[in-house]
Amino acid sequence: MTNAASRKIADLGTYLVLIAFSLAILLPILWTFRVSMLPEVEAYTIPPKLFSGFGFENYRALLVDMNFLFFLKNSLIISFLATLVSVPLSTMGGFAFARYGVGGNLLKFAVLGTQMLPGIILVLPIFVVFNSLRLTDSFLGLTIAYMTFNIPFLVWMLIGFFEGIPRELEEAAALDGLSPMKAFFKIIVPVATPGILAAAVLSFIFCWNEFLFALILSGGETTTVPVRLAAMKTKQGILIARLSAGVILAISPMVVISPFVKKYLISGLTLGSVK
Repeated sequence: MTNAASRKIADLGTYLVLIAFSLAILLPILWTFRVSMLPEVEAYTIPPKLFSGFGFENYRALLVDMNFLFFLKNSLIISFLATLVSVPLSTMGGFAFARYGVGGNLLKFAVLGTQMLPGIILVLPIFVVFNSLRLTDSFLGLTIAYMTFNIPFLVWMLIGFFEGIPRELEEAAALDGLSPMKAFFKIIVPVATPGILAAAVLSFIFCWNEFLFALILSGGETTTVPVRLAAMKTKQGILIARLSAGVILAISPMVVISPFVKKYLISGLTLGSVK
């Protein structure tokens, strides 16, 4: 067998593996979409009917009867606010660790250690404190809670990005008369923009999907999409077709923004991998 034939076989095997993984990811989503388009009575049909009775009744019921846009709005506001505050703080924290070693390795690993605690351990003390401060069922309270698990992760993520930026850039900025603060904002931040945008995207996704803190700290005015989906149970049980429609609506914002952020997310995630 020639080298060219061997390469073609190897490439074919690679494509088949990638197709299999892609199908494993896409098929559950496509099946959920299929169920969301079916009448409730047909959602449980065995064997399933692939192309029967398609319609948008489940989406109409969610958006009109159940006011699902209200919960989408809540998730959007909270995720945006938490990301808007977390990313600048994490950017400055990551740069401080990467360039100046603030607090030494002890503080750096203490920040990482906060990520090792299960959320179930933290949620009760946070609820007691927030309840005493009247921060439950408020956008401010949920934003602060989301920042507690966002910032440590983003700081560690951004440390690698800033360590991948040559120090010579700051030295050249100093020779041009820029202060360290001005050099950070005018030189370092623009260079690290892909990494910062990647951190912002991941922060938004984490906040959008978060369930435990939202379940404990939210209320009638701040219920988020994951909490509402978990509560979609009626006297007839779980309406799987309507729940599937809710899942599709919940992931729709991520699907919409993914083409616009894919470039920055990929370049950002690889920025700190090469020194």
